[in-house]
Amino acid sequence: MKPMDFRSRWVLVTGASSGLGREMARQLARDHGANIVAVARRADRLKELEEELAPTGVKVLSLVADLSDVGDVDRVVEEVTRGEPLYAAILNAGVTHFGEWQELGWDGFRRMLDTNVVGVVRMTTRLLPYLEERGEGGGLMLVSSMAGLSPVPYQAAYSGTKAFLVHFGCSLFHELEGKNVSITTFAPGGIATEMTDGERFNALRSWLMPVDRCARSGLDGFRQRKFLHVPGVMYKLLAALSNVAPEPFASARVAAQYRASLAQLRASAKS
Repeated sequence: MKPMDFRSRWVLVTGASSGLGREMARQLARDHGANIVAVARRADRLKELEEELAPTGVKVLSLVADLSDVGDVDRVVEEVTRGEPLYAAILNAGVTHFGEWQELGWDGFRRMLDTNVVGVVRMTTRLLPYLEERGEGGGLMLVSSMAGLSPVPYQAAYSGTKAFLVHFGCSLFHELEGKNVSITTFAPGGIATEMTDGERFNALRSWLMPVDRCARSGLDGFRQRKFLHVPGVMYKLLAALSNVAPEPFASARVAAQYRASLAQLRASAKS
């Protein structure tokens, strides 16, 4: 299939109110001339995005939705499939937890599972047939994480949900072979966003990729219909090493680094 062309076409971006989703929406509008369907929980942030994108001349449709709620997922799909034709979708919305696994709690885990897995699968299941039927060579991108490629201690539940997305998206890539629609799985490492702005990440800042560079790489991988796209030379190397390093060697190194970051936070709280 030819590379995707977003210009003057509608692209859905979930989790568009902040972080990677917001930056992808910006770049799609500014650099690719795409019309944006922006989905997020916070109406005020979506309004800010609309105002920011107004000078680009593209159209923006904002939909307020909590994608941990299947009812909201279905409502979003119904709205975007009955209006202007949708060409592509970036399923980016997600939540994380950095800390000891028991701190997350059952309610937190269920919300993470519903947002990172259930909502994504539900939306994928409904959007892929629509995009294929449109016959315009569109596509869908699942935003997973490097945490989905290798176990990440202190992000155990998050790592598990993102591993599901890697296996789900990469499996569908092969099932869609020969069809007029594509699916890409994007697996960035740590990104400097609102999600990693807390004190728990203080000792890990040097590992965080600038959000604009990450978004640009992700959109390029999506446009090129990549199978599994990892941004940046360093993260590509780490991804390769995770496939050859004996377990638990690789995850033990991550555990040591994350443990040190949490210990540093506890020490500063006591002082």
